Amino acid sequence: MAGTRDHLHFILPGAPAPAEASAETLGNKAFGLLRLARLGLAVPPAFVLGTALCRQYFEDGGRLPDDIRDVLAYGIGRLEAATGQSFGSLRRPLLVSVRSGAAVSMPGMMETILNIGLGEKSARGLLRTTGNPRLVRDCYRRLLRDFAEVVRGAAPQPFDALIERECAREGLAGAGELDGASLGRIIEESHALTRALTGDDFPQDPMAQLLAAVEAVFQSWNSEKARNYRRLNGIADSAGTAVTVQTMVFGNAGSDSGAGVGFTRDPATGANTPYLDFLFNAQGEDVVAGRHAVLDAGVLRQRLPAVAAELGRVRTLLETEFRDMQDFEFTVEHGRLFLLQTRNGKRTPWAALKIAVDLVHEERISPQEALERLDKLPLDRLERQRLAEGAEAKLLGTAVPASIGVAIGEIVLDPKRAAERAAEGRRVILVRADISTADIEGLAAAAGVLTTAGGRTSHAAVVARQLGKVCLVGCTALRVEPAERRCRLGAEKLQEGEILTLDGDNGRIYRGELPIIRERPVAELAEVAAWRRAYA
Repeated sequence: MAGTRDHLHFILPGAPAPAEASAETLGNKAFGLLRLARLGLAVPPAFVLGTALCRQYFEDGGRLPDDIRDVLAYGIGRLEAATGQSFGSLRRPLLVSVRSGAAVSMPGMMETILNIGLGEKSARGLLRTTGNPRLVRDCYRRLLRDFAEVVRGAAPQPFDALIERECAREGLAGAGELDGASLGRIIEESHALTRALTGDDFPQDPMAQLLAAVEAVFQSWNSEKARNYRRLNGIADSAGTAVTVQTMVFGNAGSDSGAGVGFTRDPATGANTPYLDFLFNAQGEDVVAGRHAVLDAGVLRQRLPAVAAELGRVRTLLETEFRDMQDFEFTVEHGRLFLLQTRNGKRTPWAALKIAVDLVHEERISPQEALERLDKLPLDRLERQRLAEGAEAKLLGTAVPASIGVAIGEIVLDPKRAAERAAEGRRVILVRADISTADIEGLAAAAGVLTTAGGRTSHAAVVARQLGKVCLVGCTALRVEPAERRCRLGAEKLQEGEILTLDGDNGRIYRGELPIIRERPVAELAEVAAWRRAYA
């Protein structure tokens, strides 16, 4: 096993750091986890297949090494020893997540599968361990859907339709409110759907699940959305992704549990204030996928004040360790906080300038380092737009702003059409029920984005901010009707091609084109100019 075992690394309590660990060898995600563990923060035990193994996989024509099953079994054995759990067991079953992680962060562009190791046998074990039938069934239905989509390429919509049907039957707002009986029916039908859509049953062997999930993550390196993202951001196609196999913690364990994403500063404006989205009784994919309404830090403080206080401590620790604004993911299981990821947060160009200047004032970085971070920003053209005061227009509705500025353009309802219209020189507003990172072509082309669902920290919102796009999410009054090529905002019908104005500062949506004013970050630009004179 010498060859493949060389690519295996561990993030375990008390374990020494891997020799020559770096983002290039472990991937940005795993290297960040390693540093979090060194800080004494709660990080679920994990092992990592390094980026070199992904490169080898593609060099070998898309074939896993012959000894990969033995290597994974060794890694799982180390997790079992660290947790006292057993993979696929009837007693204390170990479940794991399988996550991608390139050396350079690519938010949402590659695949993740949660709850690997769950099957009929281990489901009974998890029920025995937790006494929570709803948790067990919710995890199982999630795994069935994700495995069919990510591993076997099945469309997710038929699985989502099962959720929608049960919610409609019970008069519920979403999957988080479904009881164990409803989830049991969904599981039974999901098995049948898996057979119908993929031609095979869901595998009950936990190691077969793990092998398939690892290969699916490697393959996602070359997905269309990942290739598009690398092209837009100048990332080499040859770099490859690591795979992190991590012990599951359960944000869907009840009312004192949940999942969230936070930024240590506002990634839209750069203000030194926390920026956090959270969902109770949920798993992390619910927050970042952009399909669910989320809550802010205020609600978390009211219901779980100890967790909110700990997050405040984490925010300070992260900025001290990484000396930059961080984007971090976390899970709360029965009131205990676990960190699942941290990375330098994507931000608007405006925020990038303010954060760099503020970090110098706080003596976290030097002026020379700030200049290096700002080197690729077009500071001579940096500006933000605001609506001119006194402009009269019809207010159609409001949404949650996930960026700053103003976007004006014609309504377009699908990403490919947005790219086509933009290529013709038109300004477009991409209007969707929800946005995913698969829509990156349209995100890159649009002047702005408006969605019914989602939160400020979804992967798609993160990418939109990085691209400098105005992004409004969570517009509950919005209904998209693709068949009629129109949308509704409250009582107002809007045909594709009509003009909208999106105000990214306050989330307001207007019909027609409004006059704008432009402003420059004069004070910050003057300070940067002084640094350049001093350190040229």
